[in-house]
Amino acid sequence: MKETLAELEVWGADVIFGRAKGFRAGMMRLAMSALSGVYRLVVQTRLLVFRKRWKQQHHLGTLVVSIGNLTVGGTGKTPVVELLARTLRDRGRTVSILSRGYKSRRLKDPQNWKSADGRKYPADKMPKVVSTGRALLLDSKYAGDEPFMLARNLDGVSVVVDKDRVKGGRFAVRELGADTLLLDDGLQYLHLAHGNDIVLVDRSAPFGTGALLPRGTLREPPRNLCRASYILITKCDGSPNDALIEKLRRYNPVAPIIECTHGPCYLQEVFTGEQQPLEFLKDKWTAAISGIAVPEGFENSLEKLGARVEIRRRFGDHHRFSRKEIDKFMERCIERDMEIVVTTEKDAVRFPRPKEVTVPVYFLRIEVEILKGHHAWDDLITRLCHPSAPGSPILRHRKAYAL
Repeated sequence: MKETLAELEVWGADVIFGRAKGFRAGMMRLAMSALSGVYRLVVQTRLLVFRKRWKQQHHLGTLVVSIGNLTVGGTGKTPVVELLARTLRDRGRTVSILSRGYKSRRLKDPQNWKSADGRKYPADKMPKVVSTGRALLLDSKYAGDEPFMLARNLDGVSVVVDKDRVKGGRFAVRELGADTLLLDDGLQYLHLAHGNDIVLVDRSAPFGTGALLPRGTLREPPRNLCRASYILITKCDGSPNDALIEKLRRYNPVAPIIECTHGPCYLQEVFTGEQQPLEFLKDKWTAAISGIAVPEGFENSLEKLGARVEIRRRFGDHHRFSRKEIDKFMERCIERDMEIVVTTEKDAVRFPRPKEVTVPVYFLRIEVEILKGHHAWDDLITRLCHPSAPGSPILRHRKAYAL
């Protein structure tokens, strides 16, 4: 049953991205297109409700920064969240990352937490604390892959998971001493007030497939980009982005635009932690395995680094690999004489140890580098670090929600 659902999820993604062909896929796209009209109405009505203050936003009395996008997956959000959290931490802010913990499992019992005065924190108000900034408390199963990855990579930054991020934010401020809340994937989360919206746009697919969910990958119409305080064009390769910037300016004429690249840095063995330079991939017969929204980008990166990608195994986004799936995959790699298995860092935290590790398994470490817009990035960091200084809080270029 689980394998059938996983296969259906992959097929659904193939339908949306146009990879699936045939009559059945075509009919599914027609049905999805009709539902996209309903989805658009729901999205715009929801924005209107918050704009008119018919539904109240919660204010926690501290700095809240949203990092999000208009599309589902594939913009490279997690490395940006990591870079921003690390930079703010190094500049003296006490940072907590708030995440919904997509596809994480519910705890059987809430974590035990005692406040500074010795009283037990109420169980019904207790979020999942992945990391206090000093100690890692949950694994990827209960944290979610992205929150766990962020918690593991960021000393001194707490990570809190709850679908109700108002509850998570209150806990972070009261119990973890946070003065800066980073709302991971927070553009569409309107219950918690955030005047600072950093919106990521993938250079290769700025508006996804061009259609709204469920037919496409857009969560909101492109014109809602007007809500961005800052725009980050991700996955740049150094070539000019003039045409894309001109298009973005139609929807947001004033937000500073920063261009960055998501570049591979090194390979790290999943089970031993051994690191290898990128040159290690050159001419190696490679098996790529991933459970991400856009696996083509990952696989193309391996080929650009010189790997001979012979096997490509794709699962649905955030798929939790079973031991059976991995053992079967490893057997295939052995039969095909693969020299190395490579996955993504996000997938590595969900990668169970196979029965036999005959072929070494590495993940590709990706980091963000600012290519253009250094002044805008420095300005963003300065404003966040000194929110009471003249010119702060962060510019909210258009307070009104786009309709």
